[in-house]
Amino acid sequence: MKKTFIGGQAVIEGVMMRGKTAMAISVRDSDGVIRTETKRIKSMKERSIFFRIPIIRGMLAFAMTLIDGMKTLSKSAEVFAETEPTKFENWFSKKFKINLMTIVSIFSIILGLGIAVGLFIVLPNVLLDEWLKIPASDYRHKLIGGGLKLAILLIYLISVSFIKDIKRTFRYHGAEHKTINCFEKELPLTVENVKKCSKLHNRCGTTFLFFVILVSVGVSFLIPLPETWESNTWIRVVVRIATLPLVAGLAYELLKFLAIANWIGFRILFFPLKVPGLLMQLITTKEPDDKMIAVAITAFKAVQEMDENPDIKEVSFPKMKKYEEVYQEMQLKLKEKGILESADLDWILCSVLKRRRSELKETKAVSVKEYDTVKALVEKRCQNMPVQYVLSETDFCGHTLKLNNNVLIPRFETELLCERALKYISAKSSVLDLCAGSGAVGIAISKKAKCKVTCSDISEEALKLAKENASINDAEIDFIKSDMFKNIKGKFDVIVCNPPYVKTADIQTLSPEVKDFEPHLALDGGKDGLDFYKIIAKDAAEFLNAKGILFLECGINQSKEIEKMLKGKFSIKIYKDYSNIERFIKATKR
Repeated sequence: MKKTFIGGQAVIEGVMMRGKTAMAISVRDSDGVIRTETKRIKSMKERSIFFRIPIIRGMLAFAMTLIDGMKTLSKSAEVFAETEPTKFENWFSKKFKINLMTIVSIFSIILGLGIAVGLFIVLPNVLLDEWLKIPASDYRHKLIGGGLKLAILLIYLISVSFIKDIKRTFRYHGAEHKTINCFEKELPLTVENVKKCSKLHNRCGTTFLFFVILVSVGVSFLIPLPETWESNTWIRVVVRIATLPLVAGLAYELLKFLAIANWIGFRILFFPLKVPGLLMQLITTKEPDDKMIAVAITAFKAVQEMDENPDIKEVSFPKMKKYEEVYQEMQLKLKEKGILESADLDWILCSVLKRRRSELKETKAVSVKEYDTVKALVEKRCQNMPVQYVLSETDFCGHTLKLNNNVLIPRFETELLCERALKYISAKSSVLDLCAGSGAVGIAISKKAKCKVTCSDISEEALKLAKENASINDAEIDFIKSDMFKNIKGKFDVIVCNPPYVKTADIQTLSPEVKDFEPHLALDGGKDGLDFYKIIAKDAAEFLNAKGILFLECGINQSKEIEKMLKGKFSIKIYKDYSNIERFIKATKR
């Protein structure tokens, strides 16, 4: 069996591991991410000589365990339930120059010690003196007192084990033990290997608690009190409290001795002393799930690496950041990449923080998870990915649409196409959205006019997304995969189309956001950019009812050429966009 000095403690949704020169706390936060904080600690050689003196070192270890235990519990709680500091917490920290949680931790330690003293020192003595009436000088008083302490401890542990959060902590306790056992068996630290190992371990705080009770009985025999003191319950309680550090020191030495005896082959000889502690561990350790084991492995490996390599630096848990700091940091990143449009950052922040744009400045703090998400999205935008693809959604005519790079991003100008078309569409109309892409136009018309809409596109991926968007927006639409009119059947009152219209040679001259991310299939209109308009001019009339209307969007300087193509079968009217460019064509079947 491999020997290790690494030991641990279960914390809220995580595990703390401590080695010779380092400690690590790993916690799975509310978003399921494992976060780890590491810290350098003094080795035994670097510590005071008192840490090497038997019994005294146990007293010091006991005190440090209490303090560090509360600190790690507090830190794990902060990571798991990350919340913005309240106004009172901010005021308190500023006024008294101390973190309120530090005060809470100190109070918790005092309260915990008070409860322990009340349960395990005061209560047994009062029961023996007042109820059982056993004289303090009688040896039975000490033996039964030890039994009462053990019974109270068992009742307490069994009772709290039914509390949901405590039960989860006990499962993390099991993960901690299993991980250490796996390492000591010289197995690779994988989830599968750790699962096979025992959740009981010789060097456990639960076993230490049993030894404290055992040693306290021995100390009560070895340190006799004057008769006047012995007969007074409260004097005896004070003495027992005063000897508690000695009891802890002796219990520590006993635990350490048995661990050494186990390593050098005297396991069977001293096993009876371990049995009660191991049985108690059946209460305080529960079977962990794979995610809990992963947390324990993370903490163990972090300590192991730091013990082996003194050059590894400490890592702190990331903390909530002020909104203004986050905004300035991300704005600087975008500016460095030449992206000056502040609206892009605003939309990213709105998406992550779940706020309206007008509410952003009211935000005080950004959580770690929110910060990580914002940073990742800004990084994508810095690579020239359009913000709509970064967020995987956009808004069109008041409807939220999912987006990916299988479809074009619906332009603001295209909303004008819908507005124009809707003036000629009623609930009785039948409408074909040709080259539908994300389904933006068809969905907007369907929702507004409540009419029958068919969406068609050559791309299977585009149709899949369009169907998802229709479902999200509760739009009843028929979908057809078709290369222009090839698979279209029947006639329609209105056909709306925003086809590819960029010249093939011009695609590489477009902005990086367009040429590098938007699908060329939806951009490339052929050598002159008019390939699809030629097909429409040739075939559209056959799919329109009498006096049916065709609405088209086109590129700059294309409207006149398209008008010439359509003139024979249609009467034409051209409309301009917001930039006074001839952008939309209304063609009415003659």
